[in-house]
Amino acid sequence: MRLFEAVDRIPSRMATTTYWYSALMSDDAKTVARGLQRRDPELLDRLIEQYQYRLFRYLVYLTASRERAEDFFQETWIRVLERGHQYDGKSKFEAWLFAIARHLVIDWQRQKKMQSLDAMTDPGEGAPVEFADETEPTPLALVLNRERETKMQASLEQVPTIYREVLLLRFQEELKLDEIAGVLETPISTVKSRLYRGLESLKGVLQGGAA
Repeated sequence: MRLFEAVDRIPSRMATTTYWYSALMSDDAKTVARGLQRRDPELLDRLIEQYQYRLFRYLVYLTASRERAEDFFQETWIRVLERGHQYDGKSKFEAWLFAIARHLVIDWQRQKKMQSLDAMTDPGEGAPVEFADETEPTPLALVLNRERETKMQASLEQVPTIYREVLLLRFQEELKLDEIAGVLETPISTVKSRLYRGLESLKGVLQGGAA
């Protein structure tokens, strides 16, 4: 389900790469957990290849800054390598990955002595970020996709970060409510409340009202 629809809705050896790709596609979290515990470099390469676009997109929307997102992106994967033994495979890898990234952003926020996650972002900072399409679309499809990304970026920047993050995790990353609760370390009831308020806020933006 798309977000707008909700409102209205390092290559490795072939054999090993194929094995890890199959494991990831089948959501074999336990297999990933065992690989991370062994600090398997080929698995890490595959994880980066599989999730780099989604992670960077999440960080860009969370921080509203491409430069900051790039720094957090690099540091997140370093943490994955260092703390891979902590992933037990009981939850989706992407939920664990996003939680690591989020904690880095929060730590940075605290170091800057900011009062809230909202204070970290500046909706007027920089131009909308455009992402390369992974599926090599036709020129027309690429233009339409770019326009859609720009519109979404502009609209979401007007939604308070505390709600924006839940919208991204639910509709863009397609995490379940309990998985989002795990990433945010908050009760599911809070997630539901933020999701509802976020949708209402985004709806107001799209209708030309204030967030």
